[in-house]
Amino acid sequence: MDIVVYVHGKGGSAEEAQHYRKNFPAAKVLGLDYKTFTPWETGNEIREIVRDLYKKYDNVLLIANSIGALFSMYGGLDAYVKQAFFISPVVDMEKLILDMMQWAQVTEEELEEKGVIHTEFGEDLSWEYLSYVRTHPIVWTVPTQILYGGRDNLTSLATMQAFAAEHAAGLTVMEDGEHWFHTEEQMEFLDKWLQRVKDNM
Repeated sequence: MDIVVYVHGKGGSAEEAQHYRKNFPAAKVLGLDYKTFTPWETGNEIREIVRDLYKKYDNVLLIANSIGALFSMYGGLDAYVKQAFFISPVVDMEKLILDMMQWAQVTEEELEEKGVIHTEFGEDLSWEYLSYVRTHPIVWTVPTQILYGGRDNLTSLATMQAFAAEHAAGLTVMEDGEHWFHTEEQMEFLDKWLQRVKDNM
């Protein structure tokens, strides 16, 4: 039997995995409820779970949303995951942090000096986090399909296209999609996309 592991994004939950059971009726679907929130900690946490599942199931498939995709890629899962499906993945965290610094009018010097800066839009900027993603480029060789919303406010289409090209990933764009796929129309598009790409991989 195959197992599908779902890794949620920020503010999400493992319970979201239930949505994907109808897409993989012959597989077990598991929502991963991670407890940490940095690439180095969460990547390790995800790897330990996926490594154990790899020993028990025929194949491990991965569905990851937003920053859950970033954490998964930092988990070094290449030897364990057969296929991956990313929904609105964060693929260039350095650029995203620099963008948020610009929004908050924070310089690199200020961030390095203070270590952590709280912003009015609710995100904490961290020098340790920025330094880590700069010195640890993503290594990802798992066959991957990406769903991207044309109105994604965190990652540009150019950034997503560059990542897809570099990692030989398939890329589907829903022009009216947002970073958070949640409306009835968006979820219908997501389900049809997932059915199409999983049958063609």
